[in-house]
Amino acid sequence: MEIFGYMEKDNYEQLVFCQDKNSGLKAIIAIHDTTLGPALGGARMWTYASEEEAIVDVLRLAKGMTYKNAAAGLNLGGGKAVIIGDPKRDKSEELFRAFGRFVHSLNGRYITAEDVGTTEEDMDIIHQETNFVTGISSTYEGSSGNPSPVTAYGVYLGMKAAAKEAFGSDSLTGKTVAVQGVGSVAYGLCEHLYQEGANLIVTDINKEAVQRAVDNFGAKAVDPNDIYDVECDIYSPCALGATINDETIPRIKAKVIAGSANNQLKSDYHGVRLYEKGVVYAPDYIINAGGVINVADELEGYNRARVMKKVEVIYKNLTKIFDISKRNNIPPHEAADKMAEERIESIRKSRQPFLLNAHHTLTNRLSRS
Repeated sequence: MEIFGYMEKDNYEQLVFCQDKNSGLKAIIAIHDTTLGPALGGARMWTYASEEEAIVDVLRLAKGMTYKNAAAGLNLGGGKAVIIGDPKRDKSEELFRAFGRFVHSLNGRYITAEDVGTTEEDMDIIHQETNFVTGISSTYEGSSGNPSPVTAYGVYLGMKAAAKEAFGSDSLTGKTVAVQGVGSVAYGLCEHLYQEGANLIVTDINKEAVQRAVDNFGAKAVDPNDIYDVECDIYSPCALGATINDETIPRIKAKVIAGSANNQLKSDYHGVRLYEKGVVYAPDYIINAGGVINVADELEGYNRARVMKKVEVIYKNLTKIFDISKRNNIPPHEAADKMAEERIESIRKSRQPFLLNAHHTLTNRLSRS
């Protein structure tokens, strides 16, 4: 692939290749845009089929974080890291410490965090080499611990905003919600829905997770492939991405799609399909921003009450996005991009790309040794 051409197309700032022979580390860090502040995004560990596949993924994910952080109102840019390897077999203290040193060498332009294939414990090891890491375990002062409950609360608020757009009221009492995937975030979401009096239909390849939701919330269980066909008011994709596609759109009967999964639309075309069908779609990077809001608060000295207040912006942002969608006659996923881009461009006129030694509200915290 022509890397510089790919980067130039979406105006990426930096792509960093990290190699450490002793530990076997092979990692790539992508910094998309630091107009709003240092680039924050998780470190994903995955068994990529090729180096090119890893490059494409890290660039795509970094751009996504720019939009997510901007839309969430955070003073943070977008970045991401991928570590090439099997998270079940290739992890070691040496590997994550080597990665931490590479992160530190960027002098605060990139702040890492937990992502697919990495854990709080991995972040703790990285933290031995750098302060430019969030999502470390709660044993450290000022850390946020597991972000799943905050993410779940944000998705719940976003679902209420989408329900108001579709049904005229944000009450979920009596609404039937089909939840695809019952992992830690989705389980927390189900708990909120159950407490409000929603009816739950759940599925997951993990039978124990499904049974837990059945036992605790009175949920109805269905096979994974049947979740698209159930009679429901809201479909909540909380597992794999790209479940909104040519095959599933004709089968989904819900008036609202709102869930925690990343990359729910297989392509922008499918967002247009939903819009034409009259389905209210809550863009994924808007509704699932609770996690990044949570870890970003560590940069100010973590305060749980402050975080829960900040997460309320998800409801407000979705209301704003639906208004933009109606005003401009565009699908919600395009309205979300428009909102994020307008914030970045507004700040870009008066800000330069982030530098640790430039004046910035996070400078003192980030530069502590």
